[in-house]
Amino acid sequence: MHKLTAKEEEVLELMWQLGECAPKDIVALYDEPQPHVNTIATMVQSLERKGYVAHRPQGRGYIYFPTVSQGDYGRTKLGGFVDRYFKHSYMELVSSLVAEEKVSEQELLDFVKDLRQSRA
Repeated sequence: MHKLTAKEEEVLELMWQLGECAPKDIVALYDEPQPHVNTIATMVQSLERKGYVAHRPQGRGYIYFPTVSQGDYGRTKLGGFVDRYFKHSYMELVSSLVAEEKVSEQELLDFVKDLRQSRA
């Protein structure tokens, strides 16, 4: 997957909320001062070139829709985060979460129990 800019990621998140939409629909979700519709259209076209969005004709314009789910994108981002900050180790990430008390030992034990049951 191609890397996205922060603004492209922001637009893609709005598209996940809307589903199928036109650039003007995305603009409507912004608070004032809203970006110009041409700015959003340019970002949507960039997302399309990168493979995150596709379109279909409607009237004189196009309706755009995400081709990558939010979950799939999140997993890709998580993998890059783990690679970059946790030496390519998910266990290093989990250890950090436990050390910072973001995940308890009991939560981990419950997870392992549920995992074993789902695999049985």
